[in-house]
Amino acid sequence: MADNKSATLRLGDKDIDLPIYSPTAGPDVVDIRKLYAEGGVFTYDPGFTSTASCDSTITFIDGDKGELLHRGYPIDQLAGKSHYLEVCYLLLYGELPTGAELEDFEARVTGHTMLHEQMTFFFRGFRRDAHPMAIMVGVVGAMSAFYHDSTDIADPWQREVASIRLIAKMPTIAAWAYKFWIGQPFIYPRNDLDYAGNFLRMCFAVPAEEYEVNPILSRAMDRIFTLHADHEQNASTSTVRLASSSGANPFACIAAGIACLWGPAHGGANQACLEMLEEIGTVDRIPEFIARAKDRDDPFRLMGFGHRVYKNFDPRATVMKQSADEVLDLLGIDDNPKLQVAKELEKVALADPYFAEKKLFPNVDFYSGIILEAMGFPTSMFTPIFALSRTVGWISQWKEQLDDPEHKIGRPRQLYQGATLRDYVDVEDR
Repeated sequence: MADNKSATLRLGDKDIDLPIYSPTAGPDVVDIRKLYAEGGVFTYDPGFTSTASCDSTITFIDGDKGELLHRGYPIDQLAGKSHYLEVCYLLLYGELPTGAELEDFEARVTGHTMLHEQMTFFFRGFRRDAHPMAIMVGVVGAMSAFYHDSTDIADPWQREVASIRLIAKMPTIAAWAYKFWIGQPFIYPRNDLDYAGNFLRMCFAVPAEEYEVNPILSRAMDRIFTLHADHEQNASTSTVRLASSSGANPFACIAAGIACLWGPAHGGANQACLEMLEEIGTVDRIPEFIARAKDRDDPFRLMGFGHRVYKNFDPRATVMKQSADEVLDLLGIDDNPKLQVAKELEKVALADPYFAEKKLFPNVDFYSGIILEAMGFPTSMFTPIFALSRTVGWISQWKEQLDDPEHKIGRPRQLYQGATLRDYVDVEDR
């Protein structure tokens, strides 16, 4: 981060010099930390769309180029050639592992997949119809009551243990939240299965018969995990960092991230896409909804097309489309109305000049929703799977922040528009 440039801001008759930092990638950044001390003013940036809250070496996004890099590696290469736990190692430690390092890391994760047995009673404290995300928020936050030996953030070893535990146990927590919601017995993890296959088995196996993990479905699930592993300083990641800035324990921080992700504007995009397909209903109604999407006076929007960050194309979508094609071909699903609508909608939108001009191409949420629907997951499980995938990103950002010597408790400022000082009036005089 170079500090050889500056900007001068004139406030009245006073000039304030502000350093400009040049990152390794992306636009220059003006350091405004002394603006209040020297100028007596704040900046106003709702949504923090022009404000960097931290410096990071983990993930970089160039929305104009359609580029997503984890530690410098393009997401399409990682999703096509690597697998989720190797990407977890990369995000956590900064480099791709050697064969021995990866074997050790996978063994450590596998050895922590089981939950404390007393947590089964905690699950059963929820209502039978509790949403899986509600269960995940509660259970992950409660981990600090079950794993006292990994809550001291000042101890590097406890931070490491907490990191492995969260990555390892999140599939079990998500699967058990699903099992509890549908009224089936919990399925315990098995150490002879890989990460994605283990999750699928815990979701779909029953004690009455054995469940065979299909390698194509397992690979598709692994890609979903990989493509959602981290996405820079989004709302849930910023929430984890803000919670962490107060010194909260890691389980509380990740629970805060899950709660933020639950919002439909963040983690619910693939669910919203499936709900849109259900609203369209049948293939013959697609032209009607395409016309509505083009009508500026109609509030209807095609969910799963375009992206707030990616102004060209979503680099994750190409890999996810390949998985979607493989899964649909494997399962031979031809009679599912939503999937029929999805396939035809994709074809129509890609051939329409309007969507090409607006760069409204199918994004990762469009294809991940199709895959999860085809696998048999209800829409209520889409966001829990997102949370499971994003856990490693949250943890990597949490660890990076704790190691940053400049980190301090988050305290955004405000533009106050309320009443000024006034005196209290007794009730009988009002």
